[in-house]
Parts: sequence; C-alpha cells; structure tokens
Amino acid sequence: MQIKTFLRWVWQQPLVFKIHYICERTNADHMKKMGLIIAGLFLFAGSYSQSISKITVAGTTGVNIISFGLDENVQVYVTKEGYINKWGFDKFIGYTENYAGTLEPYVGRVEYYSQNDDEALRGKVKYIGKTLLNYYASYENDALRGKLKSIGSTNLDYYLSYENEAYRGNIKTIGQNTFTWYSSFENEAFRGKLKSVGPTNLVWYGSFEDKAFRGRIKSIDRYSYTYYSSLEQYSGSVKTGSQLLNINGIKYFVIN
Repeated sequence: MQIKTFLRWVWQQPLVFKIHYICERTNADHMKKMGLIIAGLFLFAGSYSQSISKITVAGTTGVNIISFGLDENVQVYVTKEGYINKWGFDKFIGYTENYAGTLEPYVGRVEYYSQNDDEALRGKVKYIGKTLLNYYASYENDALRGKLKSIGSTNLDYYLSYENEAYRGNIKTIGQNTFTWYSSFENEAFRGKLKSVGPTNLVWYGSFEDKAFRGRIKSIDRYSYTYYSSLEQYSGSVKTGSQLLNINGIKYFVIN
C-alpha cells in the first residue's frame, strides 16, 4: 500500500481507532517508524481537509453533485453552480462507500451568518467544525452573489454571464483543479455537461447513439462504459464499467 493511500485510510478511521492503532504499535522498535506516520498524518490532514472527495455522475443529467471532505468525516455536497445541497456527518467513511448519499447531523461546532452580515450571506452556514465557509457578497459580480467562494483554504471560481450559455454560472475552478464543460455548439446530448476536471477527461454518448444510452457517460479518463441497447433485455442498464472510480485523487461515482 502506498504511503499516501495508507495515510488516507488511517485518517478516515474513527478517532478511537487511530489512537488504538498508534498505541498498539508504539514500542522501542517502532518508535521511529510511528513518529514518521504520526507526522505524516498531521501533514496529510491539512491536504485532505476541504478537498474534493467525490464527483457524482447521474445518468443523462450529467454531474449534479461535487462532494467536499472536511475534518471529522464531514461531507459537504455542492451543486455544479456552487450552492450547498446538503452537508453532514458521513458515518460510512472508512468502512464502505456511501452509495445512498445519506448524511447524519454533525454534532460539533456549527455557526451561521447572522442578520448583521451581508444580505447574500445571511442564514448560510459559516463554520462547520473549524472550517470556515465563505460566499460571494451582494456587492460582487451579479453572477456570483451567494455562491460558495471558499471552503477552508480551497477557493472556488465560476464562469461568468458573458461566457457560453451552456456553462455560464458553473464552477470553473476548485483549488488547483480546472473544470471545463461542453459548450452550446457541441452535440445536444452532452452540451453543458462536464468535459474535464484537471487532466481527467469525460466523454458522453451523443444524440446519434441508441436512445437507451444517448447522453450518458461513455468514458472517464481511460475507463469506458457500455450499456444494454433498446433492443436488449435490461435496456439502458450498465453492461460494463465501474460504478466507482478513483482518478487523480478524486472519486467518480456513476449512477445510471
């Protein structure tokens, strides 16, 4: 197991497990090794916090949710337009995948913007644990008002109103990751859908394909998807392709 994968696995475990794991292995022969692991955990915590944890690709709809992982197994689900869909504690982290997207109430520190704050921020969640969430204020660009501006140290930027109509208002960057979307000049089955995230390309079946899978995801990076045709049993169901991929540090969850 690579050290980064190992640290991610340990960090995602409950606090009691992490303490038990470290104590069980801390003896004279392992002190030096465990010291490196503990240091790595703290360094990794900073890089893991506020990172993109998962992008959900849903049938012909395209990408509808981008999930951010915070400390303490908290997930924030954000739409492609930069609004929070929901957030909460993900009890499945470290055990299995949260296929249903079910989140539980977070019992730690939670603060909201008050009526004394800018009108575009009022009532929105401000702190989840130690993570500050910031939003574009009412005096900023009209196309940005009320959208997420940052989650912790991770900044979000958007395509503005003068850009192509198929993706204006959509997320443009999250941290170092650039998002591109298919324009209104491209095939109608995938115009406005996600085209790339950093170096990862997404390809969709066009309108000329079988009606059972036109507009659905065709490939993510080098991983392909095929579907049963309209003439087959299980028409439209996935024939080949993984529901969950991990590419360049981001999980892609495909719902078809």
